[in-house]
Amino acid sequence: MDIQNLIKNLHPLEIKVLLKYSPSEELTTARLQKELEYKEGHANQAFSWLSGKGILSVVRREPHTFYELTDLGVLYSKDGLPESRIIAFLEKNGPHALPEIATALGVDNKDVGSAFGMLSKQGVLKMDGEKKAFYTGAVIPETILISEALLKRAVGLEDKTLDLQDLSDAEKAVMGNLAKKRGAADVPFRIVERETVVYSLENIALEVKAGLEKAGITGNEIGTLTSKILTDGSWKNATFRGYNISVPPARIIPGRTNPYVAFLESVKDKLCSLGFEEFDGPLVETEFWNSDALFMPQFHAARDIHDVYYVKNPTHAKYIEEPFLTNVMAAHENGGNTGSRGWNYSFDKDFTRRLILRSQGTVLSAHQLAKAKIPGKYFGIARCFRYDKVDATHLSDFYQTEGIVLGEEVNLKTLLGFLEMFAVEIAGATDVKYVPGYFPFTEPSVEVHIKHPVLGWFELGGSGIFRPEVTKAMGIDVPVLAWGIGIDRMALMALGLSDLRELFSEDIEQVRLRKALY
Repeated sequence: MDIQNLIKNLHPLEIKVLLKYSPSEELTTARLQKELEYKEGHANQAFSWLSGKGILSVVRREPHTFYELTDLGVLYSKDGLPESRIIAFLEKNGPHALPEIATALGVDNKDVGSAFGMLSKQGVLKMDGEKKAFYTGAVIPETILISEALLKRAVGLEDKTLDLQDLSDAEKAVMGNLAKKRGAADVPFRIVERETVVYSLENIALEVKAGLEKAGITGNEIGTLTSKILTDGSWKNATFRGYNISVPPARIIPGRTNPYVAFLESVKDKLCSLGFEEFDGPLVETEFWNSDALFMPQFHAARDIHDVYYVKNPTHAKYIEEPFLTNVMAAHENGGNTGSRGWNYSFDKDFTRRLILRSQGTVLSAHQLAKAKIPGKYFGIARCFRYDKVDATHLSDFYQTEGIVLGEEVNLKTLLGFLEMFAVEIAGATDVKYVPGYFPFTEPSVEVHIKHPVLGWFELGGSGIFRPEVTKAMGIDVPVLAWGIGIDRMALMALGLSDLRELFSEDIEQVRLRKALY
């Protein structure tokens, strides 16, 4: 082993150990704390470093048992054990029923019962013909005296902990009834098991020590140049530790926002800067707001349990607000006042109250229509749940950015302008196309598709102009543009990813890299 190279890489914590101790001595953390005034962490670090360099080895491991005072033990040390308090109470006040004793002393009935059972076996307490306990005048059992002495001794210590090795045989026997290892809230002491590791230096430590002494290294060399030693001039006569300028600096990893969260916030900022107001809503919704209010028939395939998650308990909401229930029901059955013929089926008022996890962000738009201003622009970022096969572009738990624009002058051209903004300015796509689509609640309906450099073309989201069956049922009589864009998919382009699952990766290094790119 290259002793000189080894010496160059020793820390002052190691140097002081090597200079003070020889291979024949047994070393423990407690010994270094006492003799070198190390903190426990510093002692453990010195042992770890020396072991890693092959200069130190483990001699043995010594298990130790300690008894730590619990909150109940602190209370008993102050007020006394229930047994001694009951004896004192009965000696002063005469016979009493057990519940009366519990009330008078503020002790649980079960604790009074347990204490009486133990003391009656030892002849200290008895029960008279009226089922009242009384003190017989017998000598207080030694176990009680020992128990209270242990409590007083423990509460007087800084760490409130007794070492098994410091207890007499009688105290050990008593402690067996006072302490538990687990679930110790109902006993005065908690059993704590610790292990003392005993180390010793290897013979090579003698060579290292000789090299340290020859080089005049003491372990007191200054490792950091501070303003204090520059000011008082003590640096002039000090010895400094050597520095290896080829060692790379420590990596600094500052706290920062998750890149996907930052992306979501940037989308919000963009829309707010365009005059949009943000809306939000609960994750648990009714079939009414999630689908019925959007003119989706109750027999539609998307209502199937394989496409939405039903809430198990409670299963139904108590009611649906009026006049929206009546208006929507009429639109479904015969068109109501919308100019439509509706779906021509009998609307199920019980089914419409069924609770589900929100399956689409458009439910927020349905809620907002009932209270929207005209003209108005609104958006929300909604977490949605839909039973789906998880792959690079599909998740069963995903986010959508949902928006509506109300006004007399809005039209399909206006809608396409917003879709382009999402695809180009937010997602960062260069190839965009619009595809005719179908949704029960919009007419016309448009899907926007973008081209990913790896995944190719995929749908970014759907949009359209709300049908009168949707808007008039909510009291709106102007055109309403609506869209539901997969914001997770926009993030794929913006963050340079190729799989939606990477947005929720547990690989912290990948998350840091993604932040740097974003």
